[in-house]
Amino acid sequence: MALKRHTKVMSEMGMSSMTDLVFLLLIFFLITSTLVNPNALKLLLPKSTGQVSAKATVSVSVKDWNDGTYTYHLNGSEQWVPFGQVEDELVELLQTEEDPTFSIYADESVPVKEIVALMNIAKRNHYKVILATQAE
Repeated sequence: MALKRHTKVMSEMGMSSMTDLVFLLLIFFLITSTLVNPNALKLLLPKSTGQVSAKATVSVSVKDWNDGTYTYHLNGSEQWVPFGQVEDELVELLQTEEDPTFSIYADESVPVKEIVALMNIAKRNHYKVILATQAE
């Protein structure tokens, strides 16, 4: 008499623990993404009702020190760059971008000529530029 055992390997996997893990990762990334501050300098931006959906990969911040001097900071860095080197730094940072775009974060008290000088850099190098503002 030949008795055979029929054992099947269960190929199913419980998905409840996987959904819990994905949910926890989603919460983690949502919380940490709100902590990321793209503009580390404290600037008082002008107010505007228009919003742009384009994303800039590089930011240039112009800080007014209220004594007639302005400093330029790339990507929110505390280290300032002289205006004569801003164009070279931008070219270096944006050379690999397919659609090079940078944003300008300027204090409310920065004169327009300083902002226009940065826009001229964008025009010379065929970059797109975004002027950052606060929402009203």
